[in-house]
Amino acid sequence: MAAKTPARVSARERLLMAADELFYSEGVQTVGIDRVIEHAGVAKASLYNSFGSKEGLVRAYLELRFERRKDHITRTLTRFRTPREQMLGVFDALGEAFTEPGYNGCSFARATSEAADDSAARKVADDYRAWLRGLFTELAAAAGYADPDTIARQLLLLYDGAGQSAKMDRDPSAATSARAAAAILLDASPLVSAVPDPTR
Repeated sequence: MAAKTPARVSARERLLMAADELFYSEGVQTVGIDRVIEHAGVAKASLYNSFGSKEGLVRAYLELRFERRKDHITRTLTRFRTPREQMLGVFDALGEAFTEPGYNGCSFARATSEAADDSAARKVADDYRAWLRGLFTELAAAAGYADPDTIARQLLLLYDGAGQSAKMDRDPSAATSARAAAAILLDASPLVSAVPDPTR
Protein backbone atom coordinates (compact mmCIF):
# COMPACT_ATOMS: atom_id res chain seq x y z
CA MET A 1 0.00 0.00 0.00
CA ALA A 2 1.42 3.39 -0.99
CA ALA A 3 2.27 5.84 1.77
CA LYS A 4 -0.08 8.77 2.13
CA THR A 5 1.15 12.02 0.61
CA PRO A 6 1.05 14.78 3.22
CA ALA A 7 -1.53 17.46 2.51
CA ARG A 8 0.00 20.46 0.79
CA VAL A 9 0.24 23.52 3.01
CA SER A 10 -1.37 26.52 1.35
CA ALA A 11 0.44 29.81 0.86
CA ARG A 12 -1.90 31.40 3.38
CA GLU A 13 -1.05 28.81 6.03
CA ARG A 14 2.67 29.15 5.33
CA LEU A 15 2.47 32.92 5.71
CA LEU A 16 0.53 32.58 8.94
CA MET A 17 3.01 30.06 10.35
CA ALA A 18 5.91 32.33 9.42
CA ALA A 19 4.19 35.35 10.97
CA ASP A 20 3.42 33.41 14.13
CA GLU A 21 7.06 32.45 14.53
CA LEU A 22 8.64 35.78 13.59
CA PHE A 23 6.13 38.20 15.12
CA TYR A 24 6.12 36.37 18.44
CA SER A 25 9.88 35.92 18.73
CA GLU A 26 11.01 39.29 17.34
CA GLY A 27 8.01 41.64 17.45
CA VAL A 28 5.31 42.85 15.10
CA GLN A 29 6.93 46.25 14.53
CA THR A 30 10.42 44.83 14.02
CA VAL A 31 9.57 42.23 11.38
CA GLY A 32 8.72 43.52 7.93
CA ILE A 33 6.49 41.78 5.41
CA ASP A 34 9.43 40.94 3.13
CA ARG A 35 10.96 38.94 5.96
CA VAL A 36 7.70 37.02 6.50
CA ILE A 37 7.35 36.35 2.77
CA GLU A 38 10.92 35.08 2.53
CA HIS A 39 10.50 32.89 5.62
CA ALA A 40 7.25 31.45 4.26
CA GLY A 41 8.79 30.83 0.82
CA VAL A 42 5.88 32.29 -1.12
CA ALA A 43 5.36 35.04 -3.67
CA LYS A 44 4.66 38.56 -2.42
CA ALA A 45 1.30 38.52 -4.18
CA SER A 46 0.24 35.65 -1.89
CA LEU A 47 0.35 37.93 1.15
CA TYR A 48 -1.83 40.59 -0.44
CA ASN A 49 -4.22 38.01 -1.89
CA SER A 50 -4.59 36.26 1.48
CA PHE A 51 -4.45 39.12 3.99
CA GLY A 52 -4.61 42.39 2.05
CA SER A 53 -1.80 44.06 4.01
CA LYS A 54 0.61 43.60 6.87
CA GLU A 55 -2.12 44.78 9.24
CA GLY A 56 -4.38 42.04 7.95
CA LEU A 57 -1.61 39.51 8.58
CA VAL A 58 -1.10 40.86 12.11
CA ARG A 59 -4.83 40.52 12.76
CA ALA A 60 -4.82 36.89 11.57
CA TYR A 61 -1.72 36.12 13.65
CA LEU A 62 -3.32 37.49 16.83
CA GLU A 63 -6.64 35.78 16.09
CA LEU A 64 -4.72 32.51 15.81
CA ARG A 65 -3.04 33.22 19.17
CA PHE A 66 -6.41 34.09 20.70
CA GLU A 67 -8.00 30.84 19.54
CA ARG A 68 -5.07 28.80 20.83
CA ARG A 69 -5.17 30.51 24.22
CA LYS A 70 -8.94 30.12 24.50
CA ASP A 71 -8.77 26.44 23.55
CA HIS A 72 -5.95 25.77 26.00
CA ILE A 73 -7.75 27.43 28.92
CA THR A 74 -11.06 25.76 28.05
CA ARG A 75 -9.44 22.32 27.91
CA THR A 76 -7.63 22.92 31.19
CA LEU A 77 -10.83 23.89 32.99
CA THR A 78 -12.40 20.53 32.20
CA ARG A 79 -10.08 19.05 34.86
CA PHE A 80 -11.87 20.99 37.62
CA ARG A 81 -15.33 20.44 39.08
CA THR A 82 -16.42 23.70 40.72
CA PRO A 83 -16.40 27.29 39.42
CA ARG A 84 -14.00 28.29 42.21
CA GLU A 85 -11.56 25.54 41.21
CA GLN A 86 -11.91 26.58 37.57
CA MET A 87 -11.01 30.20 38.39
CA LEU A 88 -7.79 28.94 39.96
CA GLY A 89 -7.37 26.52 37.06
CA VAL A 90 -6.95 29.46 34.69
CA PHE A 91 -3.65 30.11 36.46
CA ASP A 92 -2.66 26.48 35.92
CA ALA A 93 -3.19 26.97 32.18
CA LEU A 94 -1.09 30.13 32.37
CA GLY A 95 1.70 28.27 34.14
CA GLU A 96 1.73 25.64 31.40
CA ALA A 97 2.20 28.41 28.83
CA PHE A 98 5.17 29.76 30.79
CA THR A 99 7.02 26.44 30.51
CA GLU A 100 6.60 26.14 26.74
CA PRO A 101 9.86 26.38 24.78
CA GLY A 102 10.35 29.88 23.39
CA TYR A 103 7.90 31.58 25.79
CA ASN A 104 8.33 35.29 25.11
CA GLY A 105 5.61 37.00 27.10
CA CYS A 106 2.04 37.91 26.19
CA SER A 107 1.68 38.13 22.42
CA PHE A 108 -1.17 40.66 22.78
CA ALA A 109 0.77 42.97 25.09
CA ARG A 110 3.79 42.78 22.80
CA ALA A 111 1.79 43.46 19.64
CA THR A 112 -0.14 46.42 21.09
CA SER A 113 2.72 48.13 22.96
CA GLU A 114 3.38 50.43 19.98
CA ALA A 115 0.13 50.01 18.06
CA ALA A 116 -2.40 52.75 17.42
CA ASP A 117 -5.67 52.64 19.33
CA ASP A 118 -7.62 51.95 16.13
CA SER A 119 -5.27 49.23 14.86
CA ALA A 120 -6.27 45.66 14.06
CA ALA A 121 -3.87 44.46 16.75
CA ARG A 122 -5.65 46.53 19.39
CA LYS A 123 -9.06 45.23 18.26
CA VAL A 124 -8.07 41.57 18.57
CA ALA A 125 -6.32 42.23 21.89
CA ASP A 126 -9.47 43.93 23.19
CA ASP A 127 -11.53 40.90 22.13
CA TYR A 128 -9.12 38.59 23.95
CA ARG A 129 -9.22 40.71 27.10
CA ALA A 130 -13.01 40.89 27.04
CA TRP A 131 -13.22 37.10 26.70
CA LEU A 132 -10.84 36.48 29.61
CA ARG A 133 -12.53 39.03 31.86
CA GLY A 134 -15.92 37.58 30.90
CA LEU A 135 -14.72 34.09 31.79
CA PHE A 136 -13.60 35.19 35.24
CA THR A 137 -16.86 37.12 35.75
CA GLU A 138 -19.01 34.15 34.70
CA LEU A 139 -17.13 31.76 36.98
CA ALA A 140 -17.24 34.18 39.91
CA ALA A 141 -21.00 34.57 39.50
CA ALA A 142 -21.44 30.79 39.28
CA ALA A 143 -19.37 30.39 42.45
CA GLY A 144 -21.76 32.73 44.27
CA TYR A 145 -19.57 35.77 44.86
CA ALA A 146 -21.40 38.98 45.67
CA ASP A 147 -19.44 41.15 43.23
CA PRO A 148 -18.26 39.00 40.30
CA ASP A 149 -17.15 42.00 38.22
CA THR A 150 -14.72 43.14 40.90
CA ILE A 151 -13.46 39.59 41.40
CA ALA A 152 -12.84 39.34 37.65
CA ARG A 153 -10.86 42.58 37.53
CA GLN A 154 -8.75 41.53 40.51
CA LEU A 155 -8.02 38.09 39.08
CA LEU A 156 -7.11 39.65 35.74
CA LEU A 157 -4.57 41.86 37.50
CA LEU A 158 -2.98 38.79 39.08
CA TYR A 159 -3.02 37.05 35.70
CA ASP A 160 -1.29 40.00 34.03
CA GLY A 161 1.24 40.36 36.83
CA ALA A 162 2.20 36.71 36.55
CA GLY A 163 2.77 37.12 32.83
CA GLN A 164 5.02 40.13 33.35
CA SER A 165 7.00 38.36 36.07
CA ALA A 166 7.43 35.20 34.00
CA LYS A 167 8.85 37.25 31.12
CA MET A 168 10.82 40.01 32.85
CA ASP A 169 12.05 38.02 35.87
CA ARG A 170 12.40 34.77 33.90
CA ASP A 171 10.26 33.15 36.58
CA PRO A 172 8.01 30.36 35.26
CA SER A 173 6.76 29.76 38.82
CA ALA A 174 5.02 33.16 38.76
CA ALA A 175 1.71 31.49 37.85
CA THR A 176 1.90 29.36 41.01
CA SER A 177 2.42 32.49 43.14
CA ALA A 178 -0.45 34.25 41.37
CA ARG A 179 -2.68 31.21 41.90
CA ALA A 180 -1.93 31.24 45.64
CA ALA A 181 -2.74 34.96 45.81
CA ALA A 182 -5.98 34.34 43.89
CA ALA A 183 -7.00 31.66 46.39
CA ILE A 184 -6.47 34.10 49.27
CA LEU A 185 -8.49 36.73 47.41
CA LEU A 186 -11.36 34.33 46.80
CA ASP A 187 -11.37 33.19 50.44
CA ALA A 188 -11.64 36.82 51.58
CA SER A 189 -14.36 37.85 49.12
CA PRO A 190 -18.01 37.91 50.26
CA LEU A 191 -20.52 35.47 48.87
CA VAL A 192 -24.12 36.29 48.03
CA SER A 193 -26.27 35.98 51.16
CA ALA A 194 -29.11 33.52 51.02
CA VAL A 195 -32.38 35.29 50.16
CA PRO A 196 -34.97 34.77 52.92
CA ASP A 197 -38.05 32.82 51.90
CA PRO A 198 -41.01 35.30 52.23
CA THR A 199 -43.46 32.45 52.77
CA ARG A 200 -41.84 31.50 56.08
